Amino acid sequence: MDKRLQQFLDAENISQSQLADTLGVARAGISHILSGRNRPGFDFLEAMALHFPQVSMDWLLTGKGRMYKDALPPAPENPVSAPKLSPRRVSKILVFYDDNTFEEFQ
Repeated sequence: MDKRLQQFLDAENISQSQLADTLGVARAGISHILSGRNRPGFDFLEAMALHFPQVSMDWLLTGKGRMYKDALPPAPENPVSAPKLSPRRVSKILVFYDDNTFEEFQ
């Protein structure tokens, strides 16, 4: 997890101390996680999930998937349905040429 946490810091362009301050954890704790000395505790992981909801916890914990969750576009509140088209048939086709002439097909 230490490498993934460092990837996250690099991607977000934040320092270890900024992350510690944001999460409300000891700065030394972040340093120990990044060095591999300590594993993150529940409080750290919970704070990460709350402060950085765009980060995939699956990726952070296991390395599987992508760093960021895929954002789904919001569903429209009042979806507009396409108008119902009656079956139609083509009756005429006009083809225009670059010499200003045309042909008509029926």
